[in-house]
Amino acid sequence: MDYVIEMLDVSKKFGTFYANDHITLQLEKGEIHALLGENGAGKSTLMNVLFGLYQPDGGEIRVRGEKVAITDPNVANDLGIGMVHQHFMLVENLTVTENIILGSEPTKSGVINIKDSAKKIAEISKTYGLDVDPYAKIEDISVGMQQRVEILKTLYRGADILIFDEPTASLTPQEIEELLNIMRKLVAEGKSIILITHKLQEIMNVSDKCTVIRKGKGIGTVITAETNPEELATLMVGRQVTFKTEKGPSHPTEEILKIEDLYVNDYRGVAKLKGLNLTVRRGEIVGIAGIDGNGQSELIESITGLAKVKSGKILLNGEDIANKKPRKITEAGLGHIPQDRHKHGLILDFSVGYNAALQSYYHEPFSKNGLMNYKVVNEEAEKLIQEYDVRTQGVHEPARALSGGNQQKLIIGREVTRNPDLLIAALPTRGLDVGAIEFIHRRLIEQRDSGKAVLLITFELDEVMNVSDRISVIYDGAIVGTVIPQETTEQALGLMMAGHSKDTAMKEQAAAGKDGDEHHVE
Repeated sequence: MDYVIEMLDVSKKFGTFYANDHITLQLEKGEIHALLGENGAGKSTLMNVLFGLYQPDGGEIRVRGEKVAITDPNVANDLGIGMVHQHFMLVENLTVTENIILGSEPTKSGVINIKDSAKKIAEISKTYGLDVDPYAKIEDISVGMQQRVEILKTLYRGADILIFDEPTASLTPQEIEELLNIMRKLVAEGKSIILITHKLQEIMNVSDKCTVIRKGKGIGTVITAETNPEELATLMVGRQVTFKTEKGPSHPTEEILKIEDLYVNDYRGVAKLKGLNLTVRRGEIVGIAGIDGNGQSELIESITGLAKVKSGKILLNGEDIANKKPRKITEAGLGHIPQDRHKHGLILDFSVGYNAALQSYYHEPFSKNGLMNYKVVNEEAEKLIQEYDVRTQGVHEPARALSGGNQQKLIIGREVTRNPDLLIAALPTRGLDVGAIEFIHRRLIEQRDSGKAVLLITFELDEVMNVSDRISVIYDGAIVGTVIPQETTEQALGLMMAGHSKDTAMKEQAAAGKDGDEHHVE
């Protein structure tokens, strides 16, 4: 069999810890090969070895049958290997073309030749249906379009073996489907793809084979058409995983959060929230469903004190917190799991211990008379690590060394341990494996059952349907309706997310059900 990539018994150690322990992965030409494993299982490490960012401590790598030493990414590029990283490597104030040619700028008479480069990029974009404007600035395009720029970067450099590291973690459902179509087109044109993802349905939809690794060890490779999501989840986690969130009925009481007629503009002065009204009561989870860009970010930022409120009220426990400082809002009873854990959730170069204390370091027992007690900080962090299953080499390890899922568990542990009256969970399971998702959903429900209020913002329809007690749909900066999950469908939610009123969506849902019944009778 002809393999374009063979990683044979590859090992990678950090100190005495094996991130990859004698793993074998073989990629055929023209296939999409999924790489599946829990957060921290060693998937990204293995691909960083293939791309030359890490050097292996054992095993060998063959490219198109030839044994190679990939000492750095330039060698990988020369071998036709390109990598699309989970966290984009783009300069926001440069154009698409400037980002793509950065580091290998073509010159004409000593001057960088932007025009010819842009023309070549436009041709590649058209060939693969990427639809990217070569002259657009990165800061002006969507996250999904930025993902396409990263793909273009690899194609521009001549890659025919592409590594996608969690490519859909930051995308909306529509952007995900577009990306999967792009991947199908790439392999149809002769490319070969290794896809790292936690999303089992994506593996089933787009991959030919799947290699599973668990805690740094290879578990096996399966043909996708011969398996199912339940089997993959069991191989990945080592136990049976519950896909349906188990929870009892909610028992809501008084209002914890009440938002009245809220107006918020973005930094350019464009209205983003337009008279939004919302309530969240003690003992319930309210989910916010909507297509990205309809005001979710501004809603979160206005509640947490990160965005200026133009008008309206945000009442937390009856106190108007609009335009108050973030610390004042936090002390009033707010916990916040941010949608971007790197920008707003962690200080990546600080230790796990220090990050665990970020919200409470100025209170006893962490400090006294202005002096921090580092022993207590680390002791409390150890407890959090144990309770929330944060897989780390210790409290002194920098937060950036943790996998995405373990970074998320650290943030959730920190926020929940503070016992807030209202917990905002913004995209809490983005980029996480099924085991971590199950764990986080259970924690959110525990908060609800302990009498706290939870506001869940997510782009995953199955998540908002499974976890929420009520769902409020946001469209164009306002809530267009609130529904009970058991009394609606994803189709009706989708209609409301597209701007239809609740009544219209429910009528169309009923009509669709009736048509289905009539068809069934015939």
